[in-house]
Amino acid sequence: MTASIRPVPVRPVATTAAERRIARALALEPGGPPSLQARVTGQVIRMVVKSVWQRTPDTDAGLARFQRVTELMSAVQRVPRGVAITPQDLGTCTAEWVRAGAPDQRKVFLQMHGGGYFFGGPRLYRGFNWRLSAATGRPVLALDYRLAPQHHPADALHDALTAYDFLRARGYAPEDIVVGGDSAGGHLTLALLLALKERGTALPAAAIVLSPWADLLCESDSHRLNRRSEVLVPAERIAWLGRHFSRGRRHDDPLLSPRNGDLAGLPPLMLTASSTEILRDETLDVAERARAAGVRVLYQEWEGLAHVFPMFAEFMPEGKAAFRHMAEFLRAARA
Repeated sequence: MTASIRPVPVRPVATTAAERRIARALALEPGGPPSLQARVTGQVIRMVVKSVWQRTPDTDAGLARFQRVTELMSAVQRVPRGVAITPQDLGTCTAEWVRAGAPDQRKVFLQMHGGGYFFGGPRLYRGFNWRLSAATGRPVLALDYRLAPQHHPADALHDALTAYDFLRARGYAPEDIVVGGDSAGGHLTLALLLALKERGTALPAAAIVLSPWADLLCESDSHRLNRRSEVLVPAERIAWLGRHFSRGRRHDDPLLSPRNGDLAGLPPLMLTASSTEILRDETLDVAERARAAGVRVLYQEWEGLAHVFPMFAEFMPEGKAAFRHMAEFLRAARA
């Protein structure tokens, strides 16, 4: 029998021997209030990103305009010497391989970016992905799935399934594949796991899910309670997106809300959230529901940080520490 998960700063709830090993390793990273760098970074994000997103009209034209803003952010992404980036055609979409140092080519991390299903991509995430490759010691296949307004999250799920099948066809065994994503990419990661399970495909070794938008209907209390403390995502804008994507679909559809899906049998999950973000409650809810279904779960809640703070590792120590935690989780999960 396992104890229920409760929110704690940084340190995970550990109830099994494997989880206690992770907890001992992660105890080297102290909890507590956010660093000065994290607080300053959060305020910059609020002024630059959230304020622009808040003024973006809830229309297809508005989405396209915000996409162009994020493309400018992508253009200034830099990676250090020794990081190799290689394009990959997957048919319905593209991806890029990111290899930092000399990764173990027998293993792979399939990464799905965030961005509300309407912006973002591998170029914007190059800083994240090279750190992920370096920390986990494996190549990262960063998926450039199809986006709104031209496409629906169902198309993104099709692309994720295509990418997983591509890796299997390339010779990667399920036990050598890890999948992960943040925000909308976290939603896509969970939807991918449920879709693989439904069709009877062997599941990957583990999944790392950062602040997943696990309920497109946005019904969690933190959407209301943390709307002011959230520094990146405007609650009203993401709620409109959720209504837009859910039109004509049953509200219990796992594609809309994978937290309501049958989570039994999923591989070990690492879930991370910030105490002050609007997606905090649904991240915790996925962790609790997965653990109740018998899944090995590591849940971390960091105090007062930005949504998907590892994206800003260049500017804050907590972001750099998060990648060490991901690597330790995979070692403990033997993934």
